[in-house]
Amino acid sequence: MTKKLSRAGAARPVSITSDLVRDVVAIGWTDVTPDVAEVAKQCLLDWLGVSIAAHAEPLVDQLAAIAAEEAGAGVCTLIARSARAPLSQAVLVNGAMGHALDYDDVITSMGHPTVPVAPVVLALGEAFDRSGRDVLTAFIAGVDAEVRVARLLGPSHYQRGFHGTATYGTFGAAASAGRMLGLDQEATIRAFGIAGTQAAGLKAVFGTMCKPLHAGKAAANGLLAARLAARGFTSHLDILATEQGFGTTQSDALNPEAALAPPPRGHWVRETLFKYHAACYLTHSAINAADVLRRRQAFGPDQIVAVEVGVDPGHLRVCAIPAPATGLECKFSLTMTTAMALMGENTADDLLFTDATAARTDLMALRDRVVVTGRKARSATLSEVTVRLADGRVLREEADCAVPAEDVEAQWTLLIAKFHSLVDPVLGAQRAAALVAHCRALDTASSVRPLIALAE
Repeated sequence: MTKKLSRAGAARPVSITSDLVRDVVAIGWTDVTPDVAEVAKQCLLDWLGVSIAAHAEPLVDQLAAIAAEEAGAGVCTLIARSARAPLSQAVLVNGAMGHALDYDDVITSMGHPTVPVAPVVLALGEAFDRSGRDVLTAFIAGVDAEVRVARLLGPSHYQRGFHGTATYGTFGAAASAGRMLGLDQEATIRAFGIAGTQAAGLKAVFGTMCKPLHAGKAAANGLLAARLAARGFTSHLDILATEQGFGTTQSDALNPEAALAPPPRGHWVRETLFKYHAACYLTHSAINAADVLRRRQAFGPDQIVAVEVGVDPGHLRVCAIPAPATGLECKFSLTMTTAMALMGENTADDLLFTDATAARTDLMALRDRVVVTGRKARSATLSEVTVRLADGRVLREEADCAVPAEDVEAQWTLLIAKFHSLVDPVLGAQRAAALVAHCRALDTASSVRPLIALAE
């Protein structure tokens, strides 16, 4: 067992990177239980849905324009854009596209697990005509890798201002690419070294185009790391724990035991949480609590005197923009998203999050009556909403959205409905239904190319 690394570096551990990579490289399809396989397919379907819905976002147009300017064989599909690009550019564009709406899935310890990994496994699967099981196994391995790195670094990494989807996601992308390219443990360790020196992303840019760019860069940098490692490129062999390496520079304390502990249900992908509101995940518990209050108590916004939203103090550094001026900023505003829920707005509809919505006088008036306070609770993702009404009533409700689904089949129903709401307006209901069918049967598919062709 790896010793816990002290910040002073007095005890030199057996390589944490080697131990972690060993566990990830050992993952095989025979280790994958049916419910893990189903959730992995759900992750890919959900990622395709949010990507297709975001295909014409301005930031995607700009990245695609740069890809078109660069020479090279266009072997990989740009999702829903009827265009192709070189492998690395396709991964960059599709990765950013998948996070453009901030509507993609979550694992609370690391951020958004699918978006740095899915573009890599699907692009490599398309380029090399790999089977659905190859893609799913590499995807599961990539998610395991990024969550294990997140658990190694602990909460201080995110609290310092680093964006885990960008940083941890680079390792997940490298691990999944390494699996698709057939890298052994030694080469994957080098890929981690190459990934670690590229991994970056800052929370200061939340609410701008750079947050989705993080996901695309994580995917592209992880892919580059694996491709270089396959050619013998060198790097430090314990990038996660060496002095001046990724872990010691970006965390207050490393926790190898947490990183190497077995996931509670076989693989970390099983802990994935899916979004049903098109905003930052840390706003979802408050949205749910506010919506329950509105539905149960039947009051109107004109009756609301004041609203208090109690959240973990960490939320205040992520999604507490007090007066958002753009649609993107609305996604990172607890005051605005709570006001939307209390007004009965459909927060599942990404088209709600526009600059025009940010400027709506009725929403701004209610938003300004919402106060967000930081408080410790039994769960870091639990939120409590208190509404004071003009008739003297004080109403309270709490919610915690960070509970993985026990009924995976029921989760299909929710995700398919979300998928159709996002994809039908772009590709039509018939093609969307075909994508759902292909995703659900991906573990039996001899090639991933028909799935990608439907999303082109």
